[in-house]
Amino acid sequence: MTGCHDVAARYLVVVGMFFLSLPPFAGQVRGADNWPQFRGAGAAGIGSGKPPIEWDVESGRNIAWKTRVPGLGHSSPIVWGDRVFLTTAVHEKLDAPALSTGWLGGSGDPIEEEGDWTWQVRCLRLTDGDLLWQRDVKSGAPTIKRHAKASHANCSVATDGKRVVAFFGSEGLYCFDVDGQLEWKKDLGRLHSGPYDAPKLEWGFASSPVIHDSKVILQCDCLNARFVVVLDLMTGRELRRIVRDDVATWSTPLVVTHQGRTQVVCNGYRQMAGYDLESGEQLWTLRDGGDVPVPSPLFANGLIYLTNSHGRAPTFAIEPTARGDLTPSDDDEAERPAGLAWWQPRDGSYIPTPLVYDDRLYTCNDNGRLVVRNALSGELIYRKRISASGATYSASAVAANGFLYFTAETGVVTVVKTGDQYELAAKNEMGEITMSTPSIAGDRLLIRTARDLYCIAEKPAGAKP
Repeated sequence: MTGCHDVAARYLVVVGMFFLSLPPFAGQVRGADNWPQFRGAGAAGIGSGKPPIEWDVESGRNIAWKTRVPGLGHSSPIVWGDRVFLTTAVHEKLDAPALSTGWLGGSGDPIEEEGDWTWQVRCLRLTDGDLLWQRDVKSGAPTIKRHAKASHANCSVATDGKRVVAFFGSEGLYCFDVDGQLEWKKDLGRLHSGPYDAPKLEWGFASSPVIHDSKVILQCDCLNARFVVVLDLMTGRELRRIVRDDVATWSTPLVVTHQGRTQVVCNGYRQMAGYDLESGEQLWTLRDGGDVPVPSPLFANGLIYLTNSHGRAPTFAIEPTARGDLTPSDDDEAERPAGLAWWQPRDGSYIPTPLVYDDRLYTCNDNGRLVVRNALSGELIYRKRISASGATYSASAVAANGFLYFTAETGVVTVVKTGDQYELAAKNEMGEITMSTPSIAGDRLLIRTARDLYCIAEKPAGAKP
């Protein structure tokens, strides 16, 4: 009988190896396809698969599913395994809260809204969009008003596959297990985000949490509080607080590990900087960029990239071993401090975060002007306006399989082929306002509009919508 068991075991191994060698099917999710935080693994914005470059919302072509998301939220969908996580804020009476688009979204005054909101974390199944669980974390009047273009749920969640961390700024930080069980919560106080030169304006919080090595990192640059906080992921216990000297920012921090040193990189106006994760020591600093910093830092090809574009529009490429003050002399590209690989005083981005694909840095400003540079040298490759209609862009670009996806606030998704020349691949209409940065889970593209979440995936010819 032992020999029979051995033969059966060998047969099962062979069969198992055969099925593992098959390409993934519609219901199969690979670990490499996870999109665990804002802009995915390493905050790079690059997916692992081959999502469609063309689809049609009206006919259902390449629309795998569509799920209504109640309330209003600009957080990106986050994916781990077969689960999609996102946040929203639901008004007690308004089914469709007011939302503006275009440059500034009006005068810059916050929205005046009466009534209570409920802040939610939602978990959907990736394969069909069905709701697996929903948790209401808080209800009441918002502590801070929101900008006309913003929501009360701007921050994307972060997950390590075991825990899900959701941050709602002044409404608190919450940690769940992946099945929706609350593990801990933390109140970081009132976080007033608004322009430094108009402190009465309230625009809402937007920096997303980052998980690294069982730690949660938050950047809280506000008018009344300016700090980076490091928390224990399992307990919520505060491990370290780094005081910053800056104006309000809306940028998500970046964790960079290089040559045994791990640093937290923060965008800013007075203090773009890198901090040692373990000690909190400031390693390097830059100042005098744009005065309303929004884009998140990038790390690719051994360099850290930072940009901002309100007032000024610089782009910086920083060596991760840099030390000290890296601020270059005014508009003198020849004067470059050690540790600053290259910099350009123009072509930066106001809101969308750029993307590095291969050796090219793609920067699409909120006005739809795409600037492509050599990521290693800063040399200009081309400039091209990707929207002839004057559309505005708040979502950041994502990429996969040699294609870049640029999402306008009007809901037009422009797909551009990567390379040294501008090559339009497709334009797709979502049919409604789209402020959220898309996510990529393998061969699936997830796009959140003002009302719905879409999963876009290749469907066989003749398949039903």
